[in-house]
Amino acid sequence: MSANLPMNLEAILPPERTLFDVPGGSKKRVLEFFSTFIAQNTPSLDSQEVFSRLIGRERLGSTGIGNGVAIPHARDSHCKAPLAGFIKLADPVDFDAVDGEPVDLIFVLLVPEEADDTHLALLGQVASVMNDGDTRQRLRKSESQRQLYDILLEAIRRQDDDAT
Repeated sequence: MSANLPMNLEAILPPERTLFDVPGGSKKRVLEFFSTFIAQNTPSLDSQEVFSRLIGRERLGSTGIGNGVAIPHARDSHCKAPLAGFIKLADPVDFDAVDGEPVDLIFVLLVPEEADDTHLALLGQVASVMNDGDTRQRLRKSESQRQLYDILLEAIRRQDDDAT
């Protein structure tokens, strides 16, 4: 796969990586939880490696973008293709977000080491989807994993339509 191929969020976020009502606790716990979860579901990934990459990125500056949203992301040499996960926390956690507000909606991105353009394009797509106040409100009101995924997918498709 070329690093310049356009990549769509819908293609890298399957329903099983949309996690509903996950216990929070702390930023570190949430990132540990995701790292373990993604490694169990992606044989090429190592949970410690994923966690250390995500934490390393957080040390450069919080990925909490405001409005209760964080977009933790990292490159991973064992990541064969971009992948995404979405977490709706049961209770918000402090994520050192730019607006100081706790975070309850977390969109995680992992990309291969060399995927520069793809990485930036995907981050832009996630930011567009999560910057929509109506989408955030609907995600927070969702009552099941399926509903959470459907709302996300609808928002991603709407954003894709707007972009074309």
